[in-house]
Amino acid sequence: AGYDMTKLASQRLFAKSGYKPQDVQVVELHDCFSANELVTYEALGLCAEGKAGEFIDRGDNTYGGKFVVNPSGGLISKGHPLGATG
Repeated sequence: AGYDMTKLASQRLFAKSGYKPQDVQVVELHDCFSANELVTYEALGLCAEGKAGEFIDRGDNTYGGKFVVNPSGGLISKGHPLGATG
């Protein structure tokens, strides 16, 4: 998904719910490409713009970090079937 669309949707969600990105514990996201996953971290507000690499290097995207991302295994575990994931 595009950065702008994801950012706008997440901002609306957090504004309506009263929650902040820091209140989230588990994130399931469409990780079709590594670069898309980085962009999505930033768009969702899980880290600052341009800081997704550092976010990953610190382990903030896994167990023991700030968020657990794709505990299901993401698309790698599902085989990412062509046309079936979005």
